[in-house]
Amino acid sequence: MPFRGNSFDRIVSGLPDQRSRIACGTHRKEDGMVEAQLVVFEDAGWRDLLPLCYWRAAFDLRCGAESLLERIERRQSARAVIFARPELADVLRGRQDRDVNCASDTRSVLFVNGRALLQESLDLPLGSAVWWGSSPERDPVLLAAHVQPAIAARLSPEILLDSARTRAALEDVATAPINALAAELIQAPWDLVRHNPAALRQHADDLPRRPLPPMNGVHVLNQTAVHIAADAVIKPGVVLDAESGPIIIAESARISPNVTIQGPAYIGRQTLVQPGAVIREATSIGACCKVGGEIEGTIIHGYSNKQHHGFLGHAYVAEWVNLGAGTCNSDLKNTYGSIRVALTGTAVDTRQMFVGSFIADHAKTAINVALPTGAVVGFASNVIVSRFAEKFTPSFSWCTDDGRTRYDPARALDVARKVMARRMVKMSAAEEVLFMHLAQLAATIERTNDVGSGGD
Repeated sequence: MPFRGNSFDRIVSGLPDQRSRIACGTHRKEDGMVEAQLVVFEDAGWRDLLPLCYWRAAFDLRCGAESLLERIERRQSARAVIFARPELADVLRGRQDRDVNCASDTRSVLFVNGRALLQESLDLPLGSAVWWGSSPERDPVLLAAHVQPAIAARLSPEILLDSARTRAALEDVATAPINALAAELIQAPWDLVRHNPAALRQHADDLPRRPLPPMNGVHVLNQTAVHIAADAVIKPGVVLDAESGPIIIAESARISPNVTIQGPAYIGRQTLVQPGAVIREATSIGACCKVGGEIEGTIIHGYSNKQHHGFLGHAYVAEWVNLGAGTCNSDLKNTYGSIRVALTGTAVDTRQMFVGSFIADHAKTAINVALPTGAVVGFASNVIVSRFAEKFTPSFSWCTDDGRTRYDPARALDVARKVMARRMVKMSAAEEVLFMHLAQLAATIERTNDVGSGGD
C-alpha cells in the first residue's frame, strides 16, 4: 500500500527529514540538548470538527500547506508521538510513521493540543500548562503542558479526550499565561478556512529562496513569492499572480495551459489543475487531486476531484470526494448576513459573512448540484438533486429529488474501495473496520432537525 501519511512536500519546504536526525517524539533545543518528548493529542473538541474528523484525527486536518500536526512538528523541530481516539489508533498506525497512543516514561513530555495552529515554537517551562479560555458554555481547554514523567503518566489518550478528567490530572500544575503560547485554537471547520491565507504566508516565509525552474510561456508576477518544485510541470499560458500572496507548487504537480493561480495558494504533490481553471486567493489543494473550474478560499484535503466547471468557495473538502460537473456552492447570503452551519444537524451561527460547504470523506455530488450557503455533506453521502441541496445531508445518505434514504454502508464501502483503487491505494483492513463503525457512530451523533432550508 502506498504511504498516505501527511508528510509534507520536502522539495518545496526545503526542510530536512526530521526522522533522519530526531528520535520519534523528541524535542530538541537549538543547542541540540534533548528537552522533552513531544506528544500531539486529540481532545474532546474533535466532535466540533465533524463531519471532517470521522475519517481522521483532528490534528490531521489541513491549514495552509500542511496539516496541523505537521505544523506543530515543524515549529518544534521534532517528530511527535500522537494520541488519538481508540477507534482511530489502528488506522493511524497504518497511515503514519509515528508512534500512536504510547509515550516515554523516562523524560519530561511536552503535550500540545492537536487543534493548535502554532505561530512559533513553544517553549513552556517545565511544570506548567496553558489553557484556552472559558465561558458559561465551555470549560477551559488544554492547549499545551510541559510536565514531568510522573504527571505525564496520568495523561493517557482517553484522559485527554475528557476535559474534566484532563483538568483533574493537571490540578497541581501551574498555569502559564495565555501569551506563553503563540497559537490559535481551531474550534470549527470554518476556522481552518479563515486562517488559511495567513498560514500560507507564514509557511512561504519559512521557505528558502530558490530560482524558478525554466518555464516556457508562463507569466509570473512577483517571482520572489513563487516557489515551484523542480519536477512540477507548468504549461504555456499559465499566469502565476503572487502580487497579493505567495504561491507554492509542490513536486510532480501539473498545471495545465491557461490556468490562473492567485496567491496566496498551494498546489500539492501530484495534483492536476485542468486547462483554464482559476485558482483564486487563499486556496490550498492537497496531494493527488484533480481540479478545474473556479476555486476560491478553499481547502481540498487530498485525493479528491473537482475536475469540471463550477464554483467552489470558502469550503473544506475532505478526501476521496468527487464533485460532478457543474457542482457549485454558495458562500455568501443575499442578505450579506451571518451564515449558520449545521455540522452534525444542529445549526450554529458562524458569525462569518463568507462560508461555503463542508464536504466529508467519500461523499459525491451529481452534475449541476447547487449547494446552499453553509451546506454540510456527511461522510459517504451522495447528493443527486436538480434543486438546491439540503443544508445538512447526514452521513451515509442517498439524496435525490424523491427524498433522502439510507445509503447501505456495505455498498458504500464497496464503492470506496473501488475509488481508492483507481488511485493505486488499497483500503486497509483497519480502515474497513473504521468505515463500518462510522455508520453506527454517525447515526448516534447526527441530528436532522433544527436545520434551515436551502435559502436560510
